[in-house]
Amino acid sequence: MVQLYNLHPFGSQRVVPCKQEPAHFCCGQDVLFVASTAASCRVEVFAVRDQGRCEPLGCFATLGPVLRMAHSSAGDYLVTIEEKSKATFLRAYTNWRCMSAGSSRVCVRMVGHKMEESYSETWKEQMSVVEMPLSDPPLCISCCPVNGDLLVGCKNKLVIFCLKYLVINQNLTVLDFERSLILHIDNLIPAEVAFCARHIAITTELDVLILKLELVQQSADRTEQCAQGVSAPEKTVDGGNPSTHTLQLELDEFIICQKPVELLGEESKLCEIPITLESTELPTEDTKCFQVRYLLFRRFTPDQSPFGFCEETKLHSVQLLPVYQTAYEETENKRELLSLFCFFSLPHVGYLYSIGKLVEVISTYQYSEKSEQAVLTPQFLHVITSENLQCFTVRCSAASARDEDPYIDTTVKACPPVTLDVCTLRMQLFIGPRAICHFKNHIILLTKADTEDITERRKPTRRMLSRKADSIKSRTNSESEPGWNLYIINTVSTIQLYREMVDYSRTYKNVKTESCIHLLSEAHLLIRAAIMDPHFLKSDEKEELLRAFRESCAFLGDCYSRFDTKDYHLALPYYRMSGLSMTEVLKRLVSEGDETQTYEKGLIFYLTHSLNEDLNEELSKESGNKVLQIFYLADPVQLPHILCSPCMRNVCPLTAVKYLRKVEKMMPSVVLTLTKAFLALKMGDLIMYGHEMDSYKETVLACGFIGQPRLLRQRKGGIVMPTEFAVHLKEMQPGLLVAATVALHENSKIELEEADTFFKMLCSNSENTIPQLLVDFWEALLVVCSQKEILQELLLRVTSQYVWRISKKQLPETKPLKTTEDLINSCNHFGLIFPWVTSIMSMGCSSDKDYHEDISRLQSLLCSQSINVASVLPVLEPLPEADNVGLTVRVLCNTRLGKCEEAIDQLLLRRPDAAVLYAQHELKGDKQALWWNKLLPELCKRTRLTGNDCPVLISSLKAETLSVVAVELELRDFVSLLPEDGTAAFFLPHVLHCSQRKLLT
Repeated sequence: MVQLYNLHPFGSQRVVPCKQEPAHFCCGQDVLFVASTAASCRVEVFAVRDQGRCEPLGCFATLGPVLRMAHSSAGDYLVTIEEKSKATFLRAYTNWRCMSAGSSRVCVRMVGHKMEESYSETWKEQMSVVEMPLSDPPLCISCCPVNGDLLVGCKNKLVIFCLKYLVINQNLTVLDFERSLILHIDNLIPAEVAFCARHIAITTELDVLILKLELVQQSADRTEQCAQGVSAPEKTVDGGNPSTHTLQLELDEFIICQKPVELLGEESKLCEIPITLESTELPTEDTKCFQVRYLLFRRFTPDQSPFGFCEETKLHSVQLLPVYQTAYEETENKRELLSLFCFFSLPHVGYLYSIGKLVEVISTYQYSEKSEQAVLTPQFLHVITSENLQCFTVRCSAASARDEDPYIDTTVKACPPVTLDVCTLRMQLFIGPRAICHFKNHIILLTKADTEDITERRKPTRRMLSRKADSIKSRTNSESEPGWNLYIINTVSTIQLYREMVDYSRTYKNVKTESCIHLLSEAHLLIRAAIMDPHFLKSDEKEELLRAFRESCAFLGDCYSRFDTKDYHLALPYYRMSGLSMTEVLKRLVSEGDETQTYEKGLIFYLTHSLNEDLNEELSKESGNKVLQIFYLADPVQLPHILCSPCMRNVCPLTAVKYLRKVEKMMPSVVLTLTKAFLALKMGDLIMYGHEMDSYKETVLACGFIGQPRLLRQRKGGIVMPTEFAVHLKEMQPGLLVAATVALHENSKIELEEADTFFKMLCSNSENTIPQLLVDFWEALLVVCSQKEILQELLLRVTSQYVWRISKKQLPETKPLKTTEDLINSCNHFGLIFPWVTSIMSMGCSSDKDYHEDISRLQSLLCSQSINVASVLPVLEPLPEADNVGLTVRVLCNTRLGKCEEAIDQLLLRRPDAAVLYAQHELKGDKQALWWNKLLPELCKRTRLTGNDCPVLISSLKAETLSVVAVELELRDFVSLLPEDGTAAFFLPHVLHCSQRKLLT
């Protein structure tokens, strides 16, 4: 892998026309602040224009020499640490832009000073200096880029000032600060701090500590605890837990011996650095309560360097870099934080951590020589050494992409890994680099050369970046002779550097596969980082960046397709992200007329997945035949499946059969045979079709469709469409078609709703009519279905269809594949029809005989125990109560619902001759009492009212009912049930039988 690519990320450079030697500088949104050395206590302000041109905006005096300075984009204020008379002061400069309008008015006030109305009009035209007194001297500062809050590092404490926007009137809003929180940290003197979105990074000479302030629920009993709470674990006392005591001893050893240590996440609490929070806000209803969460602790030792012991070993350049959610629509001032990264560096090695959901090191940077300072951006890491400005790649966009979409590494989308090796893009020679900062696409670099460096610089062998013709270099007096310069280096546009990376990758195309992929991955991440920039939507390069993103995906797809690499599967997601069609991919990868060309796994993987998914792209005849050749050479077992793809509709069937016959000699299969039959139908060769279909039994053929469902149905525009094969089977072998569809459903190859659409389209039925072939499918599925939810749905569907056809007097358009008797014998959900039902139907009208199959199917379902009667009651409403079908259905439903008395009433009213048959079948066990409590009194009552005119009633009463009751009841109970006005001769034989049974017992 190439470690140094020697690309050109740095473009033109210009010299900032400073009047005095710079001591410190920092960048604003579009400006550069330069604080001069102790000789002149002032800050010069320069507007930064296109291509790094600098225009002086003005300058303002400071209280004393500036020791530290920082600018906040939120609030647009400059904060400084200044020294005067051996005392340090913390000051914030707001509304400084009025200087560019020529105003020299300055207002100095203390933090929190009450605004007076008399000043409201003049404040618009004057700079305001806010003095922020501290009990301890300020050592370092950092502004939060998200909300503009200020963090100040002092000995053993950190102080947070919240940025406030005070509305004086509708035309004037003034910035102010409020000291809100103090973090007391024992035995810690911060060298540098970084502050972003309540995350705090602190470095001493050799220690790094990263914290997060978390909001906790405000409550009366917690307020005091949050305001004065120790967040670190308390030290173990004697008599405590032995294991905890041992751990404490080990930690004490770390502290005493200064051993290097790295503690991540929850483990970082063990660093034994106690932190006490002190809230200094005036309590209000909106007062926030915080607690500290430890994220990272790392301790280094002076000898922890690849270059051996170094007395000057200490940390520098701590930074917190926020990355925001990708902007998909125009939003004003709304940026959602997505990821956060922390960078810090030793003289010879730098560390980049992700501190989001998971705290982990994602990159380590080894420098070729001792570093002076480093600055991290979303796209690069810029490092200055004693002689070089170095540019390294970073992995922030790769990590952020995964934070934004945890499922990015799929067959649909991908991103180069976070673990991708870092590399150096450029090592640019400069003489005496001292300090560096960065904003937008500019690097600000301070160089200061010694006397010997100046002499050396005049030699022609030393080269710097080319300067523009209009560069201004201020050397007006002899005081500036010791060779210092402040440069603005314009980094090249993302698109320009991307193009250079792509061109450079071609030099490794046929030599070093990994280097080619690596460089194209770098180019891809470069574009991805630009797209994630909050200003991307307003960028002039927006459309060009999106085109470059798709192009970079295509280049990576080409690499993973052409090269023999273990990550060949990435060809698929990258080609999908590129937006290229299969035809376009084939043109990129397949050489015309090259019979010796070999095809790598990446291409086969891409084609296999693309062809096996129902795309709306149809390959031409030539492209289709080329695909056949590729798979025959590289993966012949896939040929039957490839030929069933909708993309291959235009392929030559004769050529396809030729390839299949070659494959069949090596590895025959049912799917291959079915595919040949499919192609035979396409060619209209019914003899070949018959020969292929006769090769296996029908049951084997039905199961064969499981291996390739697209032989029967394909998707077109998201709609399931039957194939020519399915149409032919519907006409010639409907049983095989139904069996195959059942097999597909049971193997999760087709959903129930898809099957409905499939059969409706196959039979050319409208959306509201149900073809008989679909009913055949439902009935066949009932035989094998074991899922309870689907079972009830199927029972409801077939019941609805039976009722609809019976009530509408509608015969099925085709003969059902199975009779009712077949279903009863093969399916548990169709029960034997009860004798009393048969008795009622035997006296039915002749029209019922035309619909005998549907009627008997419906009755058979209701005679089983499978169907949920309550759910089908609304479906049965269309059946008239007046006819025999309606009567049997309602009596069956009442019986299943436990309403036997209502069922007996219905039978006695309509078909009393069937009442006893019903009783014999249904009135058993605990229902037998209905014989004498319900049936006997009703029969007697009805016989008395109708007299001898109802022989059916008399026969039912005499032959069945009295015989059963006489056997079951005691003599006294039996006699008490007999009517008082009855004929003794009629009842006497049954009374005698009852008494004789009693004597025998």
